[in-house]
Amino acid sequence: MRRAGGLWEAFLQPETFRLAFWRAARGKWHRAEVRRMSGALDAEVRVMIEEVRTDRFPLGEYRRFTVFDPKERTIHAAPFRERVLHHAVMHVCAPGLERRAVPDSFACRAGKGQYAALARAVEYARRHTCYLKMDVRKYFDSVSHDLLKAQLRRAFKDARMLALLDRIIDSYAASPGRGLPIGSLTSQHFANFYLGTLDRWAKETMRCPGYVRYMDDFVCWDDTPARLREVRADARRFLRADLELDWKPDPFLAPTRAGMDFLGYRVFPSGLRLNRRSRRRFARRLAGCAREYDEGRWTERELHDHVLPLVAFTEKAAARTFRRQTLERLGMMAARSEPGEPWRLVEQHRQELPVGEPQQERPGQPQQQPGLPCPPSSGRGRKAGRAD
Repeated sequence: MRRAGGLWEAFLQPETFRLAFWRAARGKWHRAEVRRMSGALDAEVRVMIEEVRTDRFPLGEYRRFTVFDPKERTIHAAPFRERVLHHAVMHVCAPGLERRAVPDSFACRAGKGQYAALARAVEYARRHTCYLKMDVRKYFDSVSHDLLKAQLRRAFKDARMLALLDRIIDSYAASPGRGLPIGSLTSQHFANFYLGTLDRWAKETMRCPGYVRYMDDFVCWDDTPARLREVRADARRFLRADLELDWKPDPFLAPTRAGMDFLGYRVFPSGLRLNRRSRRRFARRLAGCAREYDEGRWTERELHDHVLPLVAFTEKAAARTFRRQTLERLGMMAARSEPGEPWRLVEQHRQELPVGEPQQERPGQPQQQPGLPCPPSSGRGRKAGRAD
């Protein structure tokens, strides 16, 4: 495949940076730095372009914090100005990365995403009797800078563009020469691109009849366990030799009829159900929402707006009875505070739930670990009931 060229000139156009600003500003207009930049956008764009052209643009000034969703992760959020640069970079580079992706890779790609990956997983579960599920150990911290740069040189040929990509990659290291910061837009795309060689190996060399990857979670399907055991052994050798990665202990090999935990759901040939962890999180977060409303800190409208994304996540699965029981149980708590039935309002309007943009930059919710939206407050819910 031919390398993409002519990117540097397109990248340095003011229109590219203005578009990048509007993309980076979505959902962040409450921040002073965003409003300040919007007030003098043309002048700021000229300064940024000149800094990039002369290699003086500051990189790597990350704000570090920790989230626990569902496990502890350290997030490195770039300053807003650098996020604008990342959006400008991906505006010109993403098409070149997309051309090298296989159809069954679903992260950080337009028209793909978490729910498309789940739909394809259900399709393969219906076709085949066994699956092998694997994921990479400490993936973002393990990506080799040298190997990533070499891959990018096989995709792009603009020396100035590649030099800027090198600077972005080198602006962070979990250990010498390794690591991508969780919370960065470029990191999401680089991390997904890095495993593209695994995709081609699985589909072209191993000839897996079913294969789906969402970031560092990947699944192979077949009709014989012996064949999947062979894939398991060869995949480990491939990851170590070609990508300098290792997987988490004990990859899971099982019949599809037993179900498979994947991206917050449980995949069966018959469709999706919520997995145990997602049920607990759903109930816990709804309890937190109910408490905020019950204690008078939220209005009914605010309660409605916070609960809608939680309900949207459950609607992709066969969980109607579980969802209704949980909402009704917590609705009795909310009803003590104000008249009306906000939980019933949520249930009636669930068809109007907005579809999220899973590929957007969300430092507080890393893309490589999809799940329920982050809660407005913490709280402990009761044990959830069974799904339909």
